[in-house]
Amino acid sequence: MKNMIPVERIERKIYLIRGNRVMLDSDLAEVYKVETKVLNQAVKRNLKRFPASYMFKVKKNEYNSLRSQFVTLENGGRGKYAKYLPYAFTEHGVVMLSSVLNSERAIKISLIVVEAFVRLRRVIENSKIVSSKVREHDVRLLLHDKKLKEHDESITAVVAHLMSKQKKREEKKKFGFKP
Repeated sequence: MKNMIPVERIERKIYLIRGNRVMLDSDLAEVYKVETKVLNQAVKRNLKRFPASYMFKVKKNEYNSLRSQFVTLENGGRGKYAKYLPYAFTEHGVVMLSSVLNSERAIKISLIVVEAFVRLRRVIENSKIVSSKVREHDVRLLLHDKKLKEHDESITAVVAHLMSKQKKREEKKKFGFKP
């Protein structure tokens, strides 16, 4: 089944909307190999299983923002613009969707989709860890830079002091015969 739909392909169809990582109904219908209309009808028959934290309707401005990221409906004239705003399904909504569609394929696909969500979460967590480490190293470097600057200023002051002492010694009048 994984050979049929690579996790990476599904990961590319996960979007961030309202702070949630979601997949759109049309993308899910494509991987489940059902029409979007059929998928949405199955959901509407089981609305109690899909609270707002599992599924929500995408707003027009959100959809327009997403459209700028992908150009899937650009096929000429007909079907260029979506007739209805899509539904967005969170990871939990995708799991629930497999039980609503109630097919062997839906179960297998939902496992792959959940794996994609999990991999994406790991990548985000790892990037947060890396970014934290980078910030930590930045702070250390700033402290080292400050100390190096202080050392440099101290060395400069000591050298200046020694040079002034040397100059004073040279300026002192020497005893003895001067031609």
